[in-house]
Amino acid sequence: MNQKTAVLLEEKAVGKGTFEELTNLPLLRRYEDSFVKATGVPFKLVGPDAKNLCLADSNSSNSLCSLVAESPLGCKSCGQTQKRMKGLVEGKLRVHQSCCFAGLTEVAIPVLQGRRHVGTLISGQVFKDEPNKLDFEMLAKRIGRGLGNAWKEKARKAYFKTQVMPMEKFHAITELLHVFAQHLPEDATQHSIAASTAEPVAVSNAKQFIRSHFETEITLDMILQHVHVSRFYFCKIFKKATGMTLTEYTARVRIETAKTLLLEHALRISDVAFASGFGSIPQFNNVFSRMIGMSPTDYRVMRREK
Repeated sequence: MNQKTAVLLEEKAVGKGTFEELTNLPLLRRYEDSFVKATGVPFKLVGPDAKNLCLADSNSSNSLCSLVAESPLGCKSCGQTQKRMKGLVEGKLRVHQSCCFAGLTEVAIPVLQGRRHVGTLISGQVFKDEPNKLDFEMLAKRIGRGLGNAWKEKARKAYFKTQVMPMEKFHAITELLHVFAQHLPEDATQHSIAASTAEPVAVSNAKQFIRSHFETEITLDMILQHVHVSRFYFCKIFKKATGMTLTEYTARVRIETAKTLLLEHALRISDVAFASGFGSIPQFNNVFSRMIGMSPTDYRVMRREK
């Protein structure tokens, strides 16, 4: 494999799988369970290409949002609200809070890897004020035509059972999710690089070899000679164990090393590039920008400001 081909493979590799890595994080599941138990409010992580920001399928079929979705007009209005909210979040890449036509307050928080939008945390579906009979009757009259009395009674119970949350508390919950969103991409990268105790010995040995020799050229033939298995078998088990190809994994290890070296302000960008194992500065800049969402220089400035 020549250097140009290796560069193209690395640049393609670092842009793959970020959202999938987030959804597979044990941290995400633990935080979600604890968050719901502590606040009573659900949250959900959706991909950057999701058609809308809908929390309905995170709730029971008896939730107000789910019942509203049974109405053609309610479903249409909800879809318009979610589409508008998605556009605002993606356009500005910052936390956005909205109140839907049913009176439910929701929040959407972009998850950013550098400046790249890799997912969105959505939460809420709470009332800011105590629900009242007049507001419910107006909502039922607007969207409940043709659904019958049974639907209306279920909707009434769900409406008055919906959690009421003072805005001060809701803002605090939003801030908790915002902080969590800032840590998710970093944890995903570390988790994907970390060795698994359940993985095949050949994979563990290959990872160790890469971490020990990342600053030099690494080829598949070198790895095969080190782990003593066939090419086909190694490629199959490595991808299954890590979710990445050898090229992808090597690129990630090098970028994580570069991120640490960039904190040393005495080092020039070129020093960091070559010390991290990249063959040229343009290659380093391209791979770093694709993976982190910003240039090495911008990353150094951002960390200095923090």
